[in-house]
Amino acid sequence: MKIAVGSDHRGVRARTYLIRVLTQMGHEVLDYGAHGDTSADYPDYALPVAQAVASNQADRGILLCGSGIGMCMTANKVHGVRAALCHDELTAEMSRRHNDANVLCMGSDILGEELMRRMVEIWMTTDFEGGRHERRVRKVMQAEQGQLAPETTVSGPLTIHGKGSRGTRTS
Repeated sequence: MKIAVGSDHRGVRARTYLIRVLTQMGHEVLDYGAHGDTSADYPDYALPVAQAVASNQADRGILLCGSGIGMCMTANKVHGVRAALCHDELTAEMSRRHNDANVLCMGSDILGEELMRRMVEIWMTTDFEGGRHERRVRKVMQAEQGQLAPETTVSGPLTIHGKGSRGTRTS
C-alpha cells in the first residue's frame, strides 16, 4: 500500500520512526513532513495527507502531533476522510474493523514508539468488517455530503431539569 504520513514539529521523531516501520512492512511512504523541530502548524501537514488519501494518491494516511487531536480534527474536514484518533491497540484495530478509518492519528507526546509501532502494524493489517458497520459508515459519509436526514425513529432530546426533577421530552 501507499501511505501518506505527516506530522507537525512535535511528531517529527515519531514520524521518522514510523516511516521505517512502514517501509519494513513493505509499504511505499509519501512523507509530507515536517522536517525539523521549528514550530509548525498541524493543519499545514494534516491537509495534504488527508487530500492525498481522499484523492486516492495514497491508500491510507498517518498523522502525528503532540496529542493527535488537532491532526484528527483537521483531517476530518476533508471530504472522504475518516480519520480516527487512537490511543492503544484496541482503538487502532476497531477504527479499521468497525469504522473503515483511512487516516490514523496519534499523539506523539502521549504514546511511546513501541506502542505506536504495534498500533500501526495492527491498523495496517486489520480489514474493515463490513456487515452492519457498512450501513453506519455509509451514514457517516452521507452526513458529510449533507444527504442524511435524522431517522424518524429518533425523537427529540430529553430535557433534564435541576435537582430531583424528571426529564421532559421536547420535539
